[in-house]
Amino acid sequence: MLLGLMMALAAALCFGIAMVLQALGAQRHADTPDAGLLGTARAMLNLPFAAGLLLDCVGFVAQLIALRSLPLYVVQAALAGALAVTAVLGAAILKIRLGRGEWWGVGGVCTGLAVLGATSGAEGHGQPSQFFHWLLLAAVLVLVAFGGLAWKLREPRRAAALGSLCGLGFGVVALAVRVLPPLHGLDLLPLLRDPAAYALAGGGAVAFTLMTEGVRGGKVTTATASMVLGETALPAVLGVVLLGDGTRPGMLPLAVGGFAVAVAGALALARFGEVAPAEQRAVTEEIPVGAG
Repeated sequence: MLLGLMMALAAALCFGIAMVLQALGAQRHADTPDAGLLGTARAMLNLPFAAGLLLDCVGFVAQLIALRSLPLYVVQAALAGALAVTAVLGAAILKIRLGRGEWWGVGGVCTGLAVLGATSGAEGHGQPSQFFHWLLLAAVLVLVAFGGLAWKLREPRRAAALGSLCGLGFGVVALAVRVLPPLHGLDLLPLLRDPAAYALAGGGAVAFTLMTEGVRGGKVTTATASMVLGETALPAVLGVVLLGDGTRPGMLPLAVGGFAVAVAGALALARFGEVAPAEQRAVTEEIPVGAG
């Protein structure tokens, strides 16, 4: 379990640092005349952005390891805590001023995760039927359908809907990882036969697409807050009900409190779902979120 907790924290650290590195890389091309996919591709052709993508890959591997050895509620709360890493680094490197409420958010994330680490039990060993594996794949198709409808909404409902669907997509990924069969050597046939494997790949692709479009509309805080709720609440409940996740004996109330504090802290840091470019930071800093 200790290895899983270390991997969950490592994944949060990687994802949080990656956000800042990708923001630095994107800022180098902030004035590029190219629009659309060509401009996006050119913005990625620099060392900070490439390093951020590499850290995303490392973080994803760490997430997979954590999901196979920890309750879902711990891993998902830790991943939401990546916003705390981004906020602190953004304040130090990108000169983004944090309001008092956001510093409280950083403290809440750290405190909540510490409580979860102290109270969580081992991951549950419940295995739903094969029908649940197919349900996960069907859920991806449902997310695609609802994503198409949400795409046509107006802001801020559009950002909230896309962010929520994105979070549910990441939740599908987490659930799929937990129910996949163990690998034995290089025998990948059982994995390729399992619909949960395709739910994992499809859920990740759909979630990334929806989140990119959600923040592109400018409502970063709304989209990210919705994503945090979507990727933490429902997977945590399903992990307990279907997979048998639990806590140490007698520590359920404390674990629930730690989970709530960690998620609330992440919500307070929701605007760091996309670090603002240099020319936008001055506008953002005129009214610091949570400033007292």
